[in-house]
Amino acid sequence: MRTFDFSPLYRATIGFDRVADLMDRALAADISQPSYPPYNIEKTGDDAYRISIAVAGFASDELNVEMRDGALIISARKAVEEGERTYLHRGIATRAFERRFALADHVKVTGATHLDGMLHVDLVREVPEALKPRRIEIAGPARAETRVKAGAIDKVEEAVEA
Repeated sequence: MRTFDFSPLYRATIGFDRVADLMDRALAADISQPSYPPYNIEKTGDDAYRISIAVAGFASDELNVEMRDGALIISARKAVEEGERTYLHRGIATRAFERRFALADHVKVTGATHLDGMLHVDLVREVPEALKPRRIEIAGPARAETRVKAGAIDKVEEAVEA
């Protein structure tokens, strides 16, 4: 596997640390991604999403959902059982896991529910008003003349005041 050293880029860029970290993580990730536990990502609205993870065998207090450094981290650790059980067949895996999901800017977790062996994490993208596209009205010839005249009057008034 090839490895790339991005450290010279860190010296010449300011404010792109997150992009460089994302590239480092993408290139350093193992080729085989863990498949446990299975999960779905669904779009529930224009700016709403839901991650559903199969967590059969885990209680709500054994699950942990947290946001850290632009990532959603979902982990679980089974509490130690007091009595040893003897299984003839064990098909329900309750091994500890940690799943990380990189979140885009302005994506926030709105809630998590644990129901029927599924953990549902709801997300919403809240783009600030300053970043939303806005339409700029184009003035016609009549309005442009009015604006120019109004601007000239303002400049005359400023000169008189000075």
